[in-house]
Amino acid sequence: MTALETPTETAPPAPLPPGYNRALAGYAIIALAAIALVLTVPSGVSKIQLTAGPEAIKIPLLEIPAAIAVGVPVVGAAVVAVLALVQQLRTKQSAPRWMAIVAGALLLLGFLAHLVAGKSGVLPLTGLLTSTLFLATPLIFGALGGVVCERVGIVNIAIEGQLLAGAFAGVLVASVAGQNPYVGLIGAPIAGMGVGALLAWFSIRYRVDQVITGVVLNVLVLGLTTFFFKGLLSDQDGLNDRSRLPALPIPLLSDIPVIGPVLFRQNLLVYLLYAIVILLQLYLFRSRWGLRVRAVGEHPKAADTVGINVNRTRWRNTLLGSAIAGLGGAFFTIGQGLAFGIDITAGSGFIALAALILGRWTPTGAVAAALFFGFANALSQSLRSYGVSLDSNIPLMIPYIVTLFAVAGFGGRVRPPAAEGVPYVK
Repeated sequence: MTALETPTETAPPAPLPPGYNRALAGYAIIALAAIALVLTVPSGVSKIQLTAGPEAIKIPLLEIPAAIAVGVPVVGAAVVAVLALVQQLRTKQSAPRWMAIVAGALLLLGFLAHLVAGKSGVLPLTGLLTSTLFLATPLIFGALGGVVCERVGIVNIAIEGQLLAGAFAGVLVASVAGQNPYVGLIGAPIAGMGVGALLAWFSIRYRVDQVITGVVLNVLVLGLTTFFFKGLLSDQDGLNDRSRLPALPIPLLSDIPVIGPVLFRQNLLVYLLYAIVILLQLYLFRSRWGLRVRAVGEHPKAADTVGINVNRTRWRNTLLGSAIAGLGGAFFTIGQGLAFGIDITAGSGFIALAALILGRWTPTGAVAAALFFGFANALSQSLRSYGVSLDSNIPLMIPYIVTLFAVAGFGGRVRPPAAEGVPYVK
C-alpha cells in the first residue's frame, strides 16, 4: 500500500426503525389468517344486519353468499398485508400505519362474516359496534385517568378503586337526590378524587412506593364499599335505587345508518367522554399545560429549574385523573340503570391499566386499546347468538386472554414516562 492510498472503511448498516420486525410479523400473521379463513369458508350465506331499527334510512337484511362475504374482505386484507411486507423488505422502513389499520379491519370483517356463514344466526353489525362502545366506556374513562396521572410520574394502580368509588357514590348521590342520575354524575368524580387524594398524599408527601399504595387503595375501597353496602344500602330503602341516564339522540346525526346509533344515540356520560378525549389529546400535546405535564413526567429536575412546581403539578394531575376515572365508575350504576353491588367493576380498572400501557400513555392510543378490549368482550357475549357452540366459560375468558397477550408483547415495546414512580425531592 502506497502512502497515498487509504484503507476504505465499510459503513455500518443503518439500524432498522423501531417496530420493524414486529410489523413484519404482524403483516405475515394477517396474510396467513386470511388464507386460513378462505380455505375454511363454509357453504351457504352470511346474514348481516346494518340497521338497529330507529334509523330514518332503512337497510334491508343482507344475505350474501359466504364465499363473497368472507372471501372479498379477507383477500383484500391479504393483498394489503403482502404489499406492506414487500414495501418493508424493499425499503427497510416500516410500512405506513394506515396499511395495518385497513388490513386488520378487513380481516376482522371477514372473520365476523365467517362466524355466521351457513348458520341461522344474523350478524347485527350495528348492535355489535354499539355493545363495543358500551363495554369500552368505563375502560376508556379509567385509561384516560391513568394517562393524566402517569404523564406526571404518578403510577395509578388505583384505577380499579377509583372506578368502584365512583360507581358507589354515583348511585348513592342519585338516590339521595330523588333518583336524579345527573346529580349522581357530580358525586362520582368527587369520590374518585378522594381516592386520588390518598394516592397523591402517600406518594408525594411521604414518598411511599406508588405501586404498593395503589394496590392497598384498591383493597381499601373494596372493603369500604362492601361494608357500607351491607350496612347502609341494604338496610335502608331509597339509597340504592335504580336510576339511569336517558339516551339523548342528536338530531340528524343519530339517523345515519351504522354510525348514527353507535355514536350519536348515547347518554350524557358518553358525550362527556367524547369531549374529554378530544380536550386531553389537544391540551396534552398542543398546549403549555401539556408541555409542563410531560416535562414533569420525563425530567422533573429540569422542569423545576425553569420554575415549574413539580409536586404541585403532580398533585393537580393526580386529582384530575382520579376524577375522570371516578366519573367512569358511574357507568356501572347510573350509566346502565343498575343498583350497586359488591365488586361491581369486576376488575375493569386493571383492564383499563392494560389499555393505558398498550396505548402508550396517549389519549387516542388508550381509546383505541380500550375499544379493542371492549370489542373482544362484546364478541365473547355474542358468540352463542351467532350459532357458535362453545362452553359457557370460554367466552368469559376471551377479554382477559386478549388483555394478557396484548400486555405481554403484542403491543410491542413501550416506554413509560422516564420519571414514573420516582418521588421528587427538591
